[in-house]
Amino acid sequence: NDIVSVIVSQYAESLVYGAILDAKTSEHSSSANAMSSASDNADEIISDLELQYNRARQAAITTEITEITGDMTAQE
Repeated sequence: NDIVSVIVSQYAESLVYGAILDAKTSEHSSSANAMSSASDNADEIISDLELQYNRARQAAITTEITEITGDMTAQE
């Protein structure tokens, strides 16, 4: 009878411990997924901003070249 009591007690403890481990694993998995999504979104935002910056820079360069060639034509 004492053996059954000990076994049942240990079994109950192992069930509770397993449930706690499952909860922690789920929490860590959710956290990892959230961080991965945040990193992916940040990478996408960086790419978009780089593209906008490069377009603006190219437009400024084109405008400057146009002004220079316009000035040269006006002087002739």
